[in-house]
Order: sequence, then C-alpha cells, then structure tokens
Amino acid sequence: MLKAQSVSFGLKGGLNVSSARVSNTANFDPRISFHAGGLAHIHLTKQFAIQPELVYSAQGFKNGSNDVYRFNYVNVPVLVQYMFNNGFRLQTGPQVGLMLTGKRDNGTTTLDVKDGYKDVAFDWSFGAGYLVPKTGFGIDARFNLGIAKLNESTGSDLRSGVIQVGVFYMFDQHYK
Repeated sequence: MLKAQSVSFGLKGGLNVSSARVSNTANFDPRISFHAGGLAHIHLTKQFAIQPELVYSAQGFKNGSNDVYRFNYVNVPVLVQYMFNNGFRLQTGPQVGLMLTGKRDNGTTTLDVKDGYKDVAFDWSFGAGYLVPKTGFGIDARFNLGIAKLNESTGSDLRSGVIQVGVFYMFDQHYK
C-alpha cells in the first residue's frame, strides 16, 4: 500500500492560450489570458507524486470577427507526476472546472452568455515541468484537453483546449 511520504505546498501562475473547436470542423482563434492558484505536492515515493491544485483560469476564444468569448473558471486538476532525478517531471490527470462567468464582447457590447454553457467542465491534462534543485522555483507547461462539451446546444459540440505555461514556487520541498 502506498502512503504519502511528504507534502509540500506552493503557488503557481502563468500564461493561458485557450481556444475551442466545434465537432472537429471549426477551430476558433485563441484568447490570451492567465491562470493563478495554489497546489499541494504529495510524494508517494521519490519518483511518484499526486498534485492537486486550485487554480483561477481565464479562458475563452475569438470567433474570427470582433467577438471575444471570455470564460472564467476555478479549476481543480489532480495530476499524477513522475519525477526524474534531474528535476524534470511528467504529469497527467483529470481536471474539473467550475465556470464563474461567461461573457461575449464584440467591442461595443458585452453580453452575459453563461446560460448557454455548462457550469462544469471536464478536461484531461498532459504536461511537463522542471523544479530547479534546492530553490523551490520551477516552470510548468501543460495542455488541458476538453473531454466534455462546453455548450448546452444539441446542434453542435464545442470543446476547449488550453495551453498553459507558467512558473511555480514550492514553500517546503522535501526531495531536494
């Protein structure tokens, strides 16, 4: 039976490049935004860890005209990580997101469009990171692939995709 060997806490933040696709026929232009939050890094062994996070994430897309769709989420990814001895790590796992707001802005008018989208999003995350030895600082890159459709409409199947690149700081790292 595996048991947690150590737990570290940290903060993270960075850049989002988010977009959406409709039923594999149309892709939208990306929206550039940010994410920020906290994490717990739970070592199971020296090489394996579970990393739950609580992250505010500004996401959305542009539809090619002046319309920008802005969705703000609180995301909870739970990642399984494999850590190499040189500071590199690979990670994957599910993510659940709770939509806080949904707006469409055409440059002159902003409309609330949250009712046309699901309140809860389901994604799968794939990524890699690097923890600089003995500093607590690291970099992280991941892709969050929408596995459930975002919209309430039955006529189309809108799914998200978010690239995240950021930095993190671990307050107390046990495996240095």
